[in-house]
Amino acid sequence: MNRSHKKGEKKSNIDCGLFLENLGLENDAHAEPGIRQVSLLARESIEKIRDKGLDVQYGDFAENLTTQGIDLPSLPVGAKLKVGEKVLLEVSQIGKICHNRCNIFYTVGDCVMPREGIFAKVITGGEIKILDEITVID
Repeated sequence: MNRSHKKGEKKSNIDCGLFLENLGLENDAHAEPGIRQVSLLARESIEKIRDKGLDVQYGDFAENLTTQGIDLPSLPVGAKLKVGEKVLLEVSQIGKICHNRCNIFYTVGDCVMPREGIFAKVITGGEIKILDEITVID
């Protein structure tokens, strides 16, 4: 789990966070009403960039949640994700268009988020802890 205070920057790792209904992760720069309240990127996507020889960490692509074992880009808009015991997210956007290269691109050398990241809205808020299970709900 990761958050930052400014948009377009790498996020810092945190152990737990409060996800607010229709806003996103408390104290995160992207926490606001809209379709991109929470960003998710798979660990497997980050590993692709590491395999290119780049030293990247979780949060470097400004993702709020780094997942494992879920093919995020294959999820349809509207899919529901249960995180931990209470939080319910709804997939609202697959990938994104980057009109300008951000600080992440210049720092890391590539940005996988536009290609493989997804965004979600917080339907039911609550606390999420690192290593909480994420389940795709039909």
